[in-house]
Amino acid sequence: MNPKSEIIALYAKQLRIPSFTRYEEVLRQQEQLGYEDFLIAMMKQELISRNANQQKRRIKQAGFSNQKTLEEFDFKRLMHIEEAFVHQLASCDFIRNRQNILMIGNPGSGKSHLSIALGLRACQTGFRVKFTTAATLATMLVEAKDTKELLKLERQLQKVELLIIDELSYLSFNRHQSELLFKVISDRAEKSSVIISTNLVFSRWTELFENPTLTAALVDRLTFRSHILNMNNPSYRMDHG
Repeated sequence: MNPKSEIIALYAKQLRIPSFTRYEEVLRQQEQLGYEDFLIAMMKQELISRNANQQKRRIKQAGFSNQKTLEEFDFKRLMHIEEAFVHQLASCDFIRNRQNILMIGNPGSGKSHLSIALGLRACQTGFRVKFTTAATLATMLVEAKDTKELLKLERQLQKVELLIIDELSYLSFNRHQSELLFKVISDRAEKSSVIISTNLVFSRWTELFENPTLTAALVDRLTFRSHILNMNNPSYRMDHG
């Protein structure tokens, strides 16, 4: 590295514009650039780099159990939903419009895959996303309350533009857990979006929550301004052993 390159690298580090250290690549690609065009090319390169890094950060912070994309999803398995409608949801307009998505269907029908895929698309579009299972979220809320950090956790969740709650199906919640979950979901009503996947139709949610009145209120808040997806499809896991 020549002295000038070292100075450029130093300034780039101090100014936090790391892509500028690759200025020679831009010069090689377009040797006849004028000063303004060269500056534009460098700034564009820095912007692309920053957007890519921010996207990676959003995906990491979302906490997906694994990364599943729409391109990997087998749309032929959907018996009650048009592929075009899923791609419409992937535009993330439902987040901009502060709407919810509720996926109801049998195990292995692709609910988690689709939830994660829509969450990834939201991260790529620039939204803050949090992925969790219902059981994990309930545990986090109880532990936060016990350690007097519940308000901090609730504020963190409020900053998330899309909250994905997977597997609202397998475990029942006691009164304490139900009330905490109810508050998190209620606080998001008409303010930000949630995706929930469950094996149980709404009439069976009383099997999950102790308080029938609270359960009815929860369903009412979730279904308002929501897209309800019938995911009763053949089980992928059953078909593939």
